[in-house]
Amino acid sequence: MNTEASDLERLSARYGAAYRWLATLTVMTGTISTVLSSTIVNVAIPDIMGAFGISATQAQWMSTGFLAAMTATMLANAWMVGRFGQRGAFLIAIGVFTAGSVLGGLSPNEQTLIFARILQGGAAGLTQPLAMLVIFSVFPPEKRGQAMGIYGIGVVLAPALGPTIGGLLVDNLSWRYVFFMTLPFCLIGMGLASLLLPGVDDRAARPRLDAVGLLLIVATLFPLLTALANGQRWGWNEIPTGLTLLFSATCLCGLIAWERRHPQPLLDFDLFRNARFSAAAAVTIIYGAGLFGSTYLIPVFVQTIQGYTPTRSGLLLMPAGLVLAVIFPIAGQLSDRLQPHYPVIAGLGVFALSFWLLHDVDTNTPFAFLAFAIALGRVGLGLVMPALTAGALRAVPPVKIAQGSGTVNFLRQLGGALGVNLLTVFMERRTAFTVDAMTATQVAGNAATQALTDRLSELSQTGGAPGDLAQGYAADFLGHVIYAQANTWAYREGFILVAAVFLVAIGPAWLMGRTREVSHVSPDPARL
Repeated sequence: MNTEASDLERLSARYGAAYRWLATLTVMTGTISTVLSSTIVNVAIPDIMGAFGISATQAQWMSTGFLAAMTATMLANAWMVGRFGQRGAFLIAIGVFTAGSVLGGLSPNEQTLIFARILQGGAAGLTQPLAMLVIFSVFPPEKRGQAMGIYGIGVVLAPALGPTIGGLLVDNLSWRYVFFMTLPFCLIGMGLASLLLPGVDDRAARPRLDAVGLLLIVATLFPLLTALANGQRWGWNEIPTGLTLLFSATCLCGLIAWERRHPQPLLDFDLFRNARFSAAAAVTIIYGAGLFGSTYLIPVFVQTIQGYTPTRSGLLLMPAGLVLAVIFPIAGQLSDRLQPHYPVIAGLGVFALSFWLLHDVDTNTPFAFLAFAIALGRVGLGLVMPALTAGALRAVPPVKIAQGSGTVNFLRQLGGALGVNLLTVFMERRTAFTVDAMTATQVAGNAATQALTDRLSELSQTGGAPGDLAQGYAADFLGHVIYAQANTWAYREGFILVAAVFLVAIGPAWLMGRTREVSHVSPDPARL
């Protein structure tokens, strides 16, 4: 009998039937800490930019660095668990995350802050796959959907409520407190893990870390995201952008070649030979893009276009969080009773509808309408997640559950990192295109433009401005009006794009129902 099995038996005997839920609560606490940090900083970005005097491009790395590090380290979860056990892996990850949180709150400059965010992201990437591994190790297959539904409350409720809490902290205290607020969850999680999670199996062979594979993943992700973040500034047709993308593509090819030959790969490409897993993987990437992309896009829209305060923009997501608290347990039970593709397709359709409702938003769109559309979208995401996760892992052989769990989380975060960056690129390019198109119509023969500038000049001269200066004021005001209108159109197109992508995802979701599962044996009740 190995040490980890003995730990499970001992813990089960001590806590009885409640052990499953105590273990779930433990990993959920850690997940809340890490997921909360992935979105709570978004509402503080304007204040951080002002505090350090940095540009939007530099500030974007607080999100990009976090998501890239989180994506890269997720696949090392299986090695961490094998090397240190569930307890040790969880304590190490949350310990590093706590250090990153403290460093972020005390950062004296933007470089330190970005490094702190990368630390947080790397730790978060180890924590989330571990949570699914714990749930799958203590629950039988017929109850995993329900458990994933309860656990999923923490996964998606945290980013829904994070901006609200972050807005209150920024408006009433300081942006630094958005880093400190996760510390209580970290300490509680570490205490629970010390008592409730099994330790390392001393008799089992210690797995080797695929260090080359991890390095190639990092070398693929960071240049790709760097090019996406700076392409508009560098120029998409310029040499630096092309070389950065070429380097990323080369590392990707090297990663595929290396992982196909490695006996214990971080990213097991053999998993994708199962059509169900491949279909679920495609949906997972789009799901991650929608979850993180929408959480990024909506707060930025209401602050830049509608002039919301950080608190008000955070409160906009509060109804969505309450809806998720209700829908996730229901969705978990549905995923146990129905074929996974049914709730996944329904959820994708509902989320697409919610973003289509935002296709004509402007400065006058009511708060209640925006809150309703966002909450409706969270209903869709809530329906998708438990069924999608359970459906993907049903296609994985039992001996590869750890690799499958890490891969699913990796793909969701990869979708999130790409979604945020691609939406940012799309918004920048569409705004610039629309500004150019609208500016071209502002000619002397345009009666409406001439009347506006004349009236603005008159008002400026009445206030005491000289004629030339008054005309400059009028032209500057007109430029701001054009940019604001172009930016609004870009947001509208961004919402339509998200809706269209989710509709496209219904295709691979349907394929999930046309492919085979792998038979899983329920865990031995004596162990649990």
